Amino acid sequence: MANLLVVAHHTRSEVKPLLTKLREMLQSSGHHLWLCRQDADAHGIPELANDRAASDADLVVVLGGDGTVLRAVSMLEGAPVPVLGVNVGVLGYLTEVNVAAALDAVTKTLSGVAGRDYLIDERMLLSVTVTKQGGSTMTWRALNEAVLEKSQSGHTVWIDVVVNHELFERYSADGVIIATPTGSTAYSMSARGPVVSPRHRAMVVTPVSPHMNFDRSLVLDPAEHLAMKVAGTRPVDVSIDGRRVISLGEGDTVEFAPDSCTANFVRFAPPKFHQILRSKFGLGD
Repeated sequence: MANLLVVAHHTRSEVKPLLTKLREMLQSSGHHLWLCRQDADAHGIPELANDRAASDADLVVVLGGDGTVLRAVSMLEGAPVPVLGVNVGVLGYLTEVNVAAALDAVTKTLSGVAGRDYLIDERMLLSVTVTKQGGSTMTWRALNEAVLEKSQSGHTVWIDVVVNHELFERYSADGVIIATPTGSTAYSMSARGPVVSPRHRAMVVTPVSPHMNFDRSLVLDPAEHLAMKVAGTRPVDVSIDGRRVISLGEGDTVEFAPDSCTANFVRFAPPKFHQILRSKFGLGD
């Protein structure tokens, strides 16, 4: 018997019928399926709600797009549980199969062997540690990016960017994005950052609307030390994969490093990152 956590988009019309079919298939095979309470309530199936940890699952099935995948990875908190993404939205970078292939994909994953019947695509996670002036520390993990950005509209913020324990530059900008290779095609790319193959391990530092002479991205080796310090009196918000987690004041610092854990995605063929990118942007049309 396998334990499956389903993480579902709340409003896509394709989700509820697919959930019904998946539930019937898994229960007839003796497997246990559950959703977090928020997702179960959104789809009117409170009997499937369970508060157990995502790390208890043998497989996480995501019904949604890249945003839902990000939420699933956050719920896992670094646990090495494989994630199978079913795309029920627009073309995503992280989902693996479409709705029509979802049931077969789940069956193949549960009955198969990693490395023979399917592949595990490991993606770097970013560790983000905030240290407040009083000495308290908090840590989060990001799959796509961490963003330090202005709290107040119409004002830039000042952030000292420190590489290998030496000041690189004081950034005057609307914000700074620190992206993983996976996240290089998300917010970082919209700020004109580079596209980086997810096979790499790197930290990509891209300013947002910079008010300074240096307006380029930095691509840092994972072994390099990266830290940032709020230099001005204007507050700075920290967002992790699009979710605001804390506000910083003058003197507060943030350190970034590749996490010891990875996100593990189920693939049925070697990932075709560049073909997905080509399709996403209509290249060659």
